[in-house]
Amino acid sequence: MRIYISGISGTGMGPLALMAKDAGIEVCGSDLSKGAIYDELVKAGIEVEIGPQDGKFLQKKTDEGIDWFCYTSALPEDHAELVLAREKGIKCTKRDDLTAYLVDELGLKMIAVAGTHGKTTTTAMIVWTALKLDLPVSYIVGTTLGFAPSASYKTGDRYFVYEADEYDRNFLKYHPWLAVIPAVSYDHPDIYPTREDYEKAFLQFEEQSEKVILEGVDSAEFKLAGKVRRKDAGLAAKAILEILKNEGRNEGIVEIREILDDFPGVGRRFERISDGVYTDYAHHPEEVMATVDIARDECRLREKKGVVVVYQPHQNTRQHEVKDGYKRAFVGADKVFWLPTYLTRENPDLRIIEPEEFIADLEGVDAEVAELDVNLENKLKKYLDDGYLIVLMTAGPADSWWRGKFAKR
Repeated sequence: MRIYISGISGTGMGPLALMAKDAGIEVCGSDLSKGAIYDELVKAGIEVEIGPQDGKFLQKKTDEGIDWFCYTSALPEDHAELVLAREKGIKCTKRDDLTAYLVDELGLKMIAVAGTHGKTTTTAMIVWTALKLDLPVSYIVGTTLGFAPSASYKTGDRYFVYEADEYDRNFLKYHPWLAVIPAVSYDHPDIYPTREDYEKAFLQFEEQSEKVILEGVDSAEFKLAGKVRRKDAGLAAKAILEILKNEGRNEGIVEIREILDDFPGVGRRFERISDGVYTDYAHHPEEVMATVDIARDECRLREKKGVVVVYQPHQNTRQHEVKDGYKRAFVGADKVFWLPTYLTRENPDLRIIEPEEFIADLEGVDAEVAELDVNLENKLKKYLDDGYLIVLMTAGPADSWWRGKFAKR
């Protein structure tokens, strides 16, 4: 089989390409620019075309033979590659169909981690512990991992650990052996018009799963920074215990806790890029609150003076739904710099909420409007020199600027 993946180098599609390649499928694809998984794809020998995605590369690969065109949810219906693939009569699906196909074809028991928050970290924690215990586990994680590739499959694996995204109702394609759900609040109003719609989708996901984990082992026994991280570790530990039980092995919770306490973290989830400088994917009030809590703990452990946050909201449509949740989300931070919202997949009928409006509602924190410019850079360097911990929270392009200014400090 030959599969073409459009948007192949991002954290959503890149790991899927890696797993398909590991499973013996011929994979190639394209992307507008080099995403986070690009280097892993090249290392794996996957052909990737970076550029305008005007259909020329797809046409070339189609002439050689393409059986399946898989594309990211971000691809518009009039995208040149998608239009061409449909004209050619090639099977066209989003990633969930290909993932479900691999799980079924390889005979794997799926361990699906789903939730509004915590799914990436919890998934990575399960993978980290499974690798340490030499369990027969394949996986896909929607980010880069410092300790392993972002996806893996090898002959003899019996389980598949997967970060199951609720966006576009992707996770409803699956019927997991084990579902792990860290948290459910409300998100993606462009897909789920009401909170009830969102919660119904998760209830359906639970009903489709053979077993469900909503509560983990006692999180107070973990030494990781941040209450949410310790909670995620408790969920990961319980999932590992289920796998061990199914394998007829008897490693105990003490050993699992020791492994999880050494968890090194993952890309963009409170990722330390230099002394006192961190980057995080938080873009929802509950995620912000959890990340501030982690930062406060990290401050204490590394003897820093306090916490400074740079925040870039993601998607104006989302902000209209969650704006009221920010009121006390930054309590615990000493300073907040608020950037303009990163706009993507927007409802043109909604006015754009300005940074000043967000800041006016905040309680318990000193906040000001900022831009990604030399003025902000100089202010942040002053905070670093004074012994503060600084953390960027964004799901947008601010991360590239951040790394360029502070990664080599």
